[in-house]
Amino acid sequence: MLKIGVLGAGHLGKIHIKCIKQIDKYELVGFYDASPENAKHVSEEYDLKAFESIEELLQAVDVVDIVTPTLSHFECAVKAIKLSKHIFIEKPITNTVKEAKSLINLATEANVKVQVGHVERFNPAFTAVKEYFGNPMFIETHRLAEFNPRGTDVPVIHDLMIHDIDIVLSVVKSNVKKVSASGVAVVSDTPDICNARIEFDNGCVANLTASRISMKNMRKSRFFQKDAYISVDFYEKKSEIIKLKNVVGEPDPFSVVLDLGENKGKKEISFENPTIEENNAILDELSSFADAINDNKQPLVSAMDGYQALKVAAMIHDKLKLTSESLQPEMNSL
Repeated sequence: MLKIGVLGAGHLGKIHIKCIKQIDKYELVGFYDASPENAKHVSEEYDLKAFESIEELLQAVDVVDIVTPTLSHFECAVKAIKLSKHIFIEKPITNTVKEAKSLINLATEANVKVQVGHVERFNPAFTAVKEYFGNPMFIETHRLAEFNPRGTDVPVIHDLMIHDIDIVLSVVKSNVKKVSASGVAVVSDTPDICNARIEFDNGCVANLTASRISMKNMRKSRFFQKDAYISVDFYEKKSEIIKLKNVVGEPDPFSVVLDLGENKGKKEISFENPTIEENNAILDELSSFADAINDNKQPLVSAMDGYQALKVAAMIHDKLKLTSESLQPEMNSL
């Protein structure tokens, strides 16, 4: 059984604590939180030891679950790596791309495993259709959320859109060729709404939209590939696969058939709604990390995956800054 400790007992940290308590592969030895008042409250609520320092907690565990604010991810991870502790770290992996690259190098040198909390990889609506992905060439995602002050310390790109960046990168097996973006800060000091276009070397294009000032919640992605359309609703946990296949002989009278014109034959349209098995995605990702450690396998969402998602997020953010700076002289001249 792996001894694990949690760094950060805020809203998400408490969810992680609840989940870890249900995983028999772990022994949850305690947590550390920078707020003594919150630490006391969480310790009493979950009957769990509150460590006096990060260093004290690290000495007592094999694995550390980092659920602190993004700005502190790298510092906490470095302390853990220096003591040869395996790391589960919430997304985004670090605050900067440079930090993420350094973290990967340190973890490789120390021979410790790192998994990043891109939890949508474990969403049952996504896992139910993974086998249907071939070579998607156009992707459209919408991730809209009602305003919540929690998370506004980072741009909406790193807060929300990074989920879809990771999903897109996981299904498109090609390098990013070009990124363009537009967005605006509405209620916070960083962009609250953003639209980005990612172009890949293989010709695939992904259009991503994220907003944290929406009137409703939405987390939908659509994937288009040769003879197939795959829809994933991450929020409602529903999926649909629409496929085209050649009609041989007489089609079923009840089927939907497309006549492609002279000498082009006919295509039958089939609709499939995969069975979605309810799950706790956070519990599953934490459990999978224990398996990766115990079986000495690559974590499902590796540090490199986290790095690549953050790298694209940074490219999008840089495009937004360039757009904003280019517009400023025009605004000043009005």
